[in-house]
Amino acid sequence: MEQKPPTDAIRKANAALLQSLPFDDETDFEDADRGFLGTVDAPTITRADGRTVWDFSSYDFLTGAAPDSVNPSLWRQSRLVAKHGLYEVVEGIYQVRGFDLSNITFVEGDTGVIVIDPLISTETAAASLALYREHRGERPVVAVIYTHSHVDHFGGVFGVTSVEDVDAGRVQIIAPDGFLGHAVEENVYAGVAMGRRAGYMYGAALARGPQGQVGAGLGQTTSIGEVGIIPPTVSITETGETLTVDGVEIEFQLAPGTEAPAEMHFYFPRFRALCMAENATHTLHNLLTLRGALVRDPHIWSIYLTEAIGSFGDRSDVVFASHHWPTWGSDRIVEFLATQRDLYAYLHDQTLRLLNKGFTGPEIAEMFQLPPALEKAWNAHGYYGSVSHNVKAVYQRYMGWFDGNPARLWPHPPTELAARYVEALGGVDRVVELAQTAFDAADFRWAATLLDHAVFADAGHAAARELYADTLEQLAYGAENGTWRNFFLSGATELRDGNFGTPTVAASPAIVAQLTPEQLFDSLSLSVDGPKAWDLTLAIDVTLTDLDANYRLELHNGVLIYTRQPADADADVHLTLTKPRLIQLAGGDLAGPGIELAGDQGALQALLGVLDQGDTGFDIVTP
Repeated sequence: MEQKPPTDAIRKANAALLQSLPFDDETDFEDADRGFLGTVDAPTITRADGRTVWDFSSYDFLTGAAPDSVNPSLWRQSRLVAKHGLYEVVEGIYQVRGFDLSNITFVEGDTGVIVIDPLISTETAAASLALYREHRGERPVVAVIYTHSHVDHFGGVFGVTSVEDVDAGRVQIIAPDGFLGHAVEENVYAGVAMGRRAGYMYGAALARGPQGQVGAGLGQTTSIGEVGIIPPTVSITETGETLTVDGVEIEFQLAPGTEAPAEMHFYFPRFRALCMAENATHTLHNLLTLRGALVRDPHIWSIYLTEAIGSFGDRSDVVFASHHWPTWGSDRIVEFLATQRDLYAYLHDQTLRLLNKGFTGPEIAEMFQLPPALEKAWNAHGYYGSVSHNVKAVYQRYMGWFDGNPARLWPHPPTELAARYVEALGGVDRVVELAQTAFDAADFRWAATLLDHAVFADAGHAAARELYADTLEQLAYGAENGTWRNFFLSGATELRDGNFGTPTVAASPAIVAQLTPEQLFDSLSLSVDGPKAWDLTLAIDVTLTDLDANYRLELHNGVLIYTRQPADADADVHLTLTKPRLIQLAGGDLAGPGIELAGDQGALQALLGVLDQGDTGFDIVTP
């Protein structure tokens, strides 16, 4: 099945936006170009084996006016985030932008350079450091700052430093309190499901172009190189804490529970420069990402932004973040931060007001309108988060998934529900007819709902799949939100061409290696196939020689629990090994060296036999 052009309805809707938004305001383009020093000549960044990790040239089409197949507001944002190269923020602070989903920042000290947020992949971070050094000289890396616990802010650390340099004390790794636990948990506990859905969200597997992926609002997409992590050597534990690194003083503001569970802002008095991590960017951010995450708290988010304005606003000449481009000038900085603050506060407060009147999340999302001043502010537009799904996230945070209507308390699961709807409507062919009528009337949302049921009732129905793909494509062409566009296009792609799996795997060996024993045992418990283990009762003692620690694992009623306690002779089996060897064992390697085993080896094999690994290619748009 081939892609289709935009319908007249989509073309007219996109054209109308050109008249309703201030496209003549070029300030963001001026700011995004300010301080440009140069970029790379090569069209791609590759792995050692030649595979492409990042393709600059794939976004070369983002020039000129928006085509009919892209929302013009999203096209504008995509042109901005596709700019790539080294930029001077102020003398002494430099950013490489457009080399990954996020930015990497270099702060020059007395003898070396402090690196802020080394991207997702080793390869993109290394290319960024090489570009910086090409223009600024061979300064050694003396510290790495992780602003928060998402992989696009630490995964490329091996591209800028090494474990050996950190262990030798030549490089500090600085992060907010709680960073490592949250970074590891997010990429391991629900990492398989999040990774698969992130493939839809960021569109890394999609073709680029006017009818394909144009970006993700926050950045272009995710790189697909080596992901690593080095644990922090310095944890920032309180707001107001200061640290001097290579002669550069840094003042910290903790902001936990905002865009990430562990996050911080910081200020450089020497440069009168404020870094806002990912809490103030040129878009409405997510309160609940479409890939999945814990629901974020917009109320505390707004409070921390207010605190940042009060602490740093009148002392700053520039504010920069881990995405997008900086803002210069004290008055503009305060206005920018206040707009972002008001955005999250308004979403929170007005959703609560309306839910207390009895409206449900979907109802509030449909009736919700931002104040005119926020509607006009480009940085408040929903290129990454959206008002629609953020309002539903606020509702979920306070009220949960259930809207209170008893008819919706115990619905059938999607496949069973689809079969009943399709039967009630007269069969799959009739549902496709109704969907075609909706499509022709430009009611693409209703067409998608009907076709969702049709495909879940009969996944092989060619006409249903084709029209469903066409419908999702039209929804994509009209979407201002980059991640919505990517979701719609990913669904259309898989309906036409099959499952593309998970392009970027964040749960790399380097991240898994940082699991504490408790986190490792937690991840094992999450993998137990409960029904398969109902009648299995086991007691396994584990001695970790490298940590001088003993644990008791017990499996009963399909539940694996653990306690820290001395080894006991009543265990079915006693394992003596190191934590790295335990990680290998959890992956299924029972035969390799490095394990001392006393007792019934069959008990260990029985435990491994009930572990159920996740599926990185589970179906989303089909049953």
